[in-house]
Formats: sequence, C-alpha cells, structure tokens
Amino acid sequence: MGYAMVLGEALVDLIETEYDGAPVYRQAIGGGPLNVAVGVARLGGAAQFVGSLGDDALAGRIRDFLASAGVGLDGVVTVPAATALAVITHSGAEPDFRFYGEPPSYGLLDVDDLDVALVEGADVLYCGSVVLLRPAVLAAARRAWSLAPGLRVFDPNVRPRLLDGTAALTELREVVAEFAAGAHVVKLSEADAALLYPGEPTEGVAAYLRELGAATVVVTLGADGALLAAADADPVRVPAPRIDPVDTTGAGDSVMAAIIADLLVGGEPAEPAGWIERVVFALRVAGLVCESPGGATSMPTRAAVLARFAD
Repeated sequence: MGYAMVLGEALVDLIETEYDGAPVYRQAIGGGPLNVAVGVARLGGAAQFVGSLGDDALAGRIRDFLASAGVGLDGVVTVPAATALAVITHSGAEPDFRFYGEPPSYGLLDVDDLDVALVEGADVLYCGSVVLLRPAVLAAARRAWSLAPGLRVFDPNVRPRLLDGTAALTELREVVAEFAAGAHVVKLSEADAALLYPGEPTEGVAAYLRELGAATVVVTLGADGALLAAADADPVRVPAPRIDPVDTTGAGDSVMAAIIADLLVGGEPAEPAGWIERVVFALRVAGLVCESPGGATSMPTRAAVLARFAD
C-alpha cells in the first residue's frame, strides 16, 4: 500500500458553542483537506499533507497535530503569515463559515513549492476545497494533477462566503469542470451541487460530472446518506446509518477520507456493488464523526467504526 497526497488548506476553526448560557468559540484545528489527511491516517492509510502553513504558534500546533496523527509533512512549506481562521456558526442545516486572514496562510503555496517526487510517488492525489480560489495554489494543484500517475480524487468543498459575486462562481464552475474531467472520483455535498448548478436535480449533477469525465461521483446528502454514480450503472442512493449526532463538522471530509483509504488498499472497485460497499463504510465513518465534537479530532480508526456499526 502506497500513500495519498492531500493538497489543500490547514487552518484553525473557531466553532460556536455555549458556556454558562453565553456564546463562546471552541478552537479546533481544521480545514477540509487537513481533515481528509488525518482521516486517511486514522483509517490505516498513509497520507502526506501538502500546503502552506503560517509562521506563528497556531501553525506550530497544526504541525504537531498532523505529526501526532501520523500524517507526513514533506510537502508543507512555511510562509510569513498569521494562521488563517474560520469562524463557524450554525443557523440552519449547513454550518456557516466566515474566513479571516488576508492573505490567508493556506493560499501561499505556489508551483515552485511543489515537490514533484512526492507527487509522482503518490498512489492517490487529492485536490480541492477553498485553496482552488487562490491563483498560486490553483496553479500548483494543476501541476500536481497533470503529473499524478495514480488515482485522482477531487472535492470542490464550496464555501459561499469566499465567492465574490457571479463571476467568481462562474470561474469556480470552470475549475470544477476542469478537475472533474480528469478525476477517478469526485465527491461533493448536496449543498455544493445546489450552489454550483442551481435548479439541477442531484442525479443530473452527478450525470453531468460523469459526462465531463469523472469515473465515479459521490454526492453526500447529510442524514439521507449519499448518491452514488459509478460505472455505467444507474445512480443509486445509499442510506446513512442511524446515529445520535452531536456535531457535523468534518462529516463530508471523513467520507472522502474513507474513500481514499480504501482506494489505497484495493484500488477502484470493478463493479458498482463494490462502490456501494465503499460508500456504506464511508457513511458509517461520517456517522461516527457526527457523534463526537470537532472535525479532525473526531476522525475515527477503522476498528472504532467496525465496533460502532457491528452487524
């Protein structure tokens, strides 16, 4: 089994909660791609995180956390910037993210920082999330995507607060189409699909991404599970397990992590039934994440998932 290279952002989340009847913010290390890298490692896979980190104490904590989780740091660069923050509040089904830090510490990786040998040695390459809105990191991601010899997985992980008007959304759609065209797996949320392709049914979005070239598309549907479009089979809906949710932060990232971890072990399933088994497991991973507070800190081990959902 080789390793997954996860290219994206790492930052610090400030998550709204309550203490003595007053709103407070709990600090947690986060960023969708960081969550993915940690999730892969916790599930028994090898992961290398690639991105830019600031030069402050918070960045030091991020490095220490990744190292303690078993995630490799060979592709990490240090930049002269304060660690970016994401303030997360809940007023509906989806969390609201507000980002602070300009330029953001995670947006300063460029093409020259990319370790080509690390890319060429990876069995799986993950690209996606908010770093693709930063020109320098987008260029680095494109370079990695073009060089990757293994499986390529993509997750747009859209954050509406970072999109400045219709033109930015149009540009993001073009980036999504570009990466989806060369992807072995695309994972996105129902909210991502609705923002990128308003008015289109989920099945239609999955079909469109597959027409672009994506081999397999997984659309997470929250408590309703996921939609899977794989091979030439009709899309199928995979139900989520019954859980007692506490915090949904990182749930979608854990689905991506579980898919990547299984790709490292067994490659792409040859039949749709094999993909269904993978998605069932990934939704169980997400279910266990939702039963604990936090994002990266709640990523479970494979043994914990099997024990929680023994059947």
